[in-house]
Amino acid sequence: MLTLVWFALALGLLIAVHEFGHYGVAVLCGVRILRFSVGFGKPLLRWQRQGSPTEFVLGAFPLGGYVKMLDEREAPVRVEERHQAFNAQPLLARVAIVVAGPAANLLLAVLLYAVVHWSGEQLPAAILASPEVGSIAARAGLTGGERVERAGFDGTQLQEVKSYEEVHWLLTRAAFEKQDLRLQLTEAARGRRREVLLPLSAVDASEVDANLFRQIGLLGPFSRPVMGGITLGAAADKAGLRHGDVVRQIDSVAVLDGRQLRQLIRASGLNAEAPTSQWTIERAGVERVILVKPERQLEGGLWIGKVGAYVGAAPETVRVQYGPVDGLWRAVIRSSDVGLLTIKMMGKMLLGNASLKNLSGPLTIADYAGKSASLGWTQYLLFLALISVSLGVLNLLPLPLLDGGHLMYYLWEWIAGKPVSDASMERLQRGGFAVLLVMMSIAIFNDINRLFG
Repeated sequence: MLTLVWFALALGLLIAVHEFGHYGVAVLCGVRILRFSVGFGKPLLRWQRQGSPTEFVLGAFPLGGYVKMLDEREAPVRVEERHQAFNAQPLLARVAIVVAGPAANLLLAVLLYAVVHWSGEQLPAAILASPEVGSIAARAGLTGGERVERAGFDGTQLQEVKSYEEVHWLLTRAAFEKQDLRLQLTEAARGRRREVLLPLSAVDASEVDANLFRQIGLLGPFSRPVMGGITLGAAADKAGLRHGDVVRQIDSVAVLDGRQLRQLIRASGLNAEAPTSQWTIERAGVERVILVKPERQLEGGLWIGKVGAYVGAAPETVRVQYGPVDGLWRAVIRSSDVGLLTIKMMGKMLLGNASLKNLSGPLTIADYAGKSASLGWTQYLLFLALISVSLGVLNLLPLPLLDGGHLMYYLWEWIAGKPVSDASMERLQRGGFAVLLVMMSIAIFNDINRLFG
């Protein structure tokens, strides 16, 4: 239920901001606004100020909204009111009114990112977990525990890195944009600095998902291989493991971090019977050896080993906070990076170079709304900023029914010196509706597979 509430709040805010962009510029241009609606369908709430021509409406169906303006193409307009009609405005004014909606969403994203930057975030430190065996990171010589100090695309100036989130974003961009990524590292164990080059230009990044990061080999930040939350009567409890035990070795394999420890435990269930392993642990500064026999469980069609404990400590965190100017500038950069990546993703999907599985619909957005809200207001603001950028960019696509479609009509009007004919516009609108319907169907199908598959 709370997920639906957070989803409704998010969608309502983003739609209201988008439509207010259209509304505000239209009013500045002298256009009469007849209705401002958040949502479609039967009105649930209506409000109209005395003496105002504008009716404000909350519709029953929340996936959208509109601003209805005085327009001769929709209803007869009296001669003395024609100067207030949208269609009678100069081309530049109509372009400004249409662009204002997506622009409002992009400005909202900048503001939300800036608020997060100014208030500060507690984020995982930029310390790398042990890489997947045989992955790009492993072949590049990474072993786990390295702290990323600076990073950047090969051939560009390296920038300071403050958190693992920045590393994750750079990995995503590098793989998707076919760029090699250079990392400047500090090795905690040896206390020395070195640089590594991750050749991500050769990665198949048709989908930005967990499989992509398995190819790269970096699945998350470093966590100490500590035991915690031991279940009474489970394998860990029977073996005598305790909360706070640090696992140093399993049989002859040195354990470097929590991720590797989880992998070793899971892999023990692949055999017909999980073998008894010799664990070297550290407890209160003293090393000791304990025999542990994991339990086999079927999970997702695969047999895995489990010990009945929380494995791995929480990652080390750092507080990342910026001043007024730096925070705002970074918000602009962050919004533009997300927007450009969205455009590139759409282009790759159109050309068949990226999977349509990357499309997400309302079910996934609702799920993320609830999850981000449960993590705190900072994560919820970041979720709102991401969706706001996506909404602004997607509305600029040159598809009829979207703002970008109207801009396409105005481009034709500017080139040809006359507006698109009513007959042509009607055909284009039908085609645009069909494309949007297909896109929405694919997105909902992906949502169902993602959430229930």
